[in-house]
Amino acid sequence: MTLDTIDWVIIASYLVLSLVIGLYYTKTASSSFENYFLGGRNMPWWLAGTSMVATTFAADTPLLVTELVIKNGISGNWLWWNGMIGGMLTVFFFARMWRKANLITDVELTEIRYSGSVAKFLRGFKAIYIGLLLNAVIIAWVNVALGALLKIFFNLSDEEVLFWVGAAMLLVVLYSSLSGLLGVAVTDLFQFVIAMVGCIVLAVLVLNSEEIGGIYALKSKLPAGALDFFPKIGEENLTGSLAISGLSFFSFVAVQWWASWYPGAEPGGGGYIAQRMMSARTETDAFKATLFFQIAHYAFRPWPWIIVALCAAVLYPEIPMEEKRLGYVMVMRDFLPSGLRGLLLVAFLAAYMSTISTQLNWGTSYVMNDFYKRFIRPEASNKDLVFASRIATFMAMVVGMVVTAYIGSLESAFKLMISCSAGVGAVLILRWYWWRINAWSELVATIAPFLAFWPLSKLELDDTAYFISLTLCTTAAWLIATFVTAPESEDVLKKFYQRVEPQGAWGRVRKSLNLAPAKSILGELAACWLLSTVLGYAILFGLGQLVMAEWLLATLFLGAGLVLWMLISWLLRRVLAKENKTSSS
Repeated sequence: MTLDTIDWVIIASYLVLSLVIGLYYTKTASSSFENYFLGGRNMPWWLAGTSMVATTFAADTPLLVTELVIKNGISGNWLWWNGMIGGMLTVFFFARMWRKANLITDVELTEIRYSGSVAKFLRGFKAIYIGLLLNAVIIAWVNVALGALLKIFFNLSDEEVLFWVGAAMLLVVLYSSLSGLLGVAVTDLFQFVIAMVGCIVLAVLVLNSEEIGGIYALKSKLPAGALDFFPKIGEENLTGSLAISGLSFFSFVAVQWWASWYPGAEPGGGGYIAQRMMSARTETDAFKATLFFQIAHYAFRPWPWIIVALCAAVLYPEIPMEEKRLGYVMVMRDFLPSGLRGLLLVAFLAAYMSTISTQLNWGTSYVMNDFYKRFIRPEASNKDLVFASRIATFMAMVVGMVVTAYIGSLESAFKLMISCSAGVGAVLILRWYWWRINAWSELVATIAPFLAFWPLSKLELDDTAYFISLTLCTTAAWLIATFVTAPESEDVLKKFYQRVEPQGAWGRVRKSLNLAPAKSILGELAACWLLSTVLGYAILFGLGQLVMAEWLLATLFLGAGLVLWMLISWLLRRVLAKENKTSSS
């Protein structure tokens, strides 16, 4: 595929503007270590929330959705739609506490919540393991997706693809290393708007093309089941729809959302989601940003991709099964006129750059704050730390490119991250709500999946049974470790409680602080969590029915969403009233 002059002008203009926006915030980022990684803790909710959404929209995301839809219809998206359950848990149970904790990284929490040599080791280990190693896998994952797009677009060799991906990453390193998180967040906003506009334009063009003929014609050309929003549970050998076993369904709704660590969907927050929450102006901004992220991520954003994927299923039935994800790129190649080719390529570059800039800044924050500053140079000045952070950002790029050159496939990277985190989620949740969780609990939960991986892989289990078995082994391991080791010292628990004021099983600590029993808001928070999860799915399905021109169903779903939002708002007012009474007493 060739690009005309207008396409190159659009691409060049975008790259220059991204660089200018990033460079504009260099002075602010240089003023302090905290400003570099948290933007001065002054982000409004809409900027922090949009930055979260932009980061989870990478070059691979539309490709992955295309593969899921072509193989299993719309219901195939339940492989990631189930993450909204855990996402909404973060909104109501953790967002405000992350902001209140006043940390630079979520890994720093280990030495606020725990103490001693185990806590020190845990902090340093997680800084390198997550910030450097796992982050390199994520970067490579995103790089491979961009490379697949460039390869089809320009018919490049593997060596040429690696060169141009490296060039794109170098540009990202330049502005993200200079501008810090605030510059990254502002460019995220700009890049996200471009990326979504491009995807919507592509969906409209292909849907109304002569080959497709509009939404009604598209629906008539698809196999039975392709438009189903829900998977078929307990059925097998279906075509056009996702068929899952009862065990898989149980895993989706009862295990996966709390058990696994996954970038952007960590149980209890964490990762770059926690980074954005901690960078928000206030606790309320952190809450609003995270709620906006969940709705935008799961409900608003996927429908342009789904439409293109359904069209690709009709247009390219001959695509081999292992290359179904490339249907999206083929639609771009075959249905975009001059000018719009450049716009769509810019859209993918924007999605790529917003993700990579966050991964570089976030991963470097672990290495710098929780390893270099904590163990190597605790006496370093702000100026020295910012300078070292910029060097470390460049080094993170180098490690990411090395992993990119050797990574086998997107699927292998995904399975690696999921397997290495099964079962750790319960500890990440309970450390905020149960005083008995200690450093050994989290350390064992982090290491146990690696120890159980080998023996379980010999049992020839399917993916679901393997995941549940790994989760059970990890859970049993950290529970045993918790009760055979001593609890954290009373002094550490008191300081953590006074800093965060968590709900839950902290009565013993409150008593030692001579505080009256707290008015529990867990019931209201649980109700808000469950109702907001239903609200998110109501908006998701309502917008889907709107796109599919099913007007009655769209009205019912969206109307139900409005009622749910009114009920959630009422419950939140009750929560605030209880909190005010507790604080006044």
